[in-house]
Amino acid sequence: MRSAPVTRTGAGLDILFLEPYDGGSHRAFRRGLTAHSRHRIVSRTLPARFWKWRMEGGGLTLARKALALAGEPDLIVASDMLNLPVFLALTGQRLARVPVALYFHENQLTYPLPPGEKRDLHYGLINFASALRADALFFNSAYHLAAFYDELPRLLKHFPDYNELWSVPRLRERSEVLPLGLDLARLDAYRPGQPPASPPLLVWNHRWEYDKDPATFFRAVYALAGEGLDFRLILLGESFRNQPAEFLEARERLGERILHFGYAEDLAQYARLLWLGDVVVSTAIHEFFGAAVVEACYCNCFPILPARLSYPELLPAESHDACLYGDFDGLLGRLRRAIVDVAETRARSLRAHVARYDWQRMAPLYDGHLALVAQRPGNTPPWP
Repeated sequence: MRSAPVTRTGAGLDILFLEPYDGGSHRAFRRGLTAHSRHRIVSRTLPARFWKWRMEGGGLTLARKALALAGEPDLIVASDMLNLPVFLALTGQRLARVPVALYFHENQLTYPLPPGEKRDLHYGLINFASALRADALFFNSAYHLAAFYDELPRLLKHFPDYNELWSVPRLRERSEVLPLGLDLARLDAYRPGQPPASPPLLVWNHRWEYDKDPATFFRAVYALAGEGLDFRLILLGESFRNQPAEFLEARERLGERILHFGYAEDLAQYARLLWLGDVVVSTAIHEFFGAAVVEACYCNCFPILPARLSYPELLPAESHDACLYGDFDGLLGRLRRAIVDVAETRARSLRAHVARYDWQRMAPLYDGHLALVAQRPGNTPPWP
């Protein structure tokens, strides 16, 4: 951390990275940026549990941790899980003029709720207040940015007066799309010399949760099995439920077709299974970026995805018709063709296209954006 004003040279910056929910894609992103950036990044984090408490109280603990550091950073980078105004209030004048970049992995305005649960507007307001205090806002996809600014006015209109609607276009001016960087090159070490001859392999590598809609995926799989098509399944992903009913039913009904069932124990197992796959499938009702799909495509899995959310951004336009479906019949038809014409499926690769998300290519982009934010005067709310 620096103790003198930042110098505007080509030298790397001293960056303080704040992550109240350091797990999953949040942790992978932080570690990847730290490892590949030319800037010097020091992190202060909290474990990935109790997400509501992290948004409520994480700023208190991270303020204490930040104040224990020597010197002053050139820039603060924080994730959307941080209550940024609370953090900066508690660090006082020490960090008051340091520019802040806020990175949105997700947001609490449009994240889909579990069935029967009512949205607590308080957490969306934390996102809003943090955005007001940040000097730059980065979103992991154009879809995510658009969804946030489409919903933000509706959130503010819930309130009877002084709803600060003027701020929406001003915040939009501070916002940019900065896609997620991924450690794709590490998957190459597990690429087989010659994939074994086998029936077509369909890959699910998403969380075993409601927002990924596994019920629709298995509905399609059961229909294809009922047609007598020969294929196998790789069912990867983490579950936060004790009894993910859809997957337990699938294991009972499709046991002989399932090559792998459950969470991969380590990177080596995960990568080897992706390299075995022929088709990666998503039926998600929520996706702000799509790291799992990008990883599978990098390993030469052919994607069959909804024609919505962030997915169209991930793929080249010329592949949209073959890869993106609009309804269940479209999903079924594309899966059927991929299985029946498996030689054609295996010959079509989007690896070169998605390789653009590897950190080797993304890190210089991040470094440039962060250097520009560091040159802005800190603590400049977008007041009218």
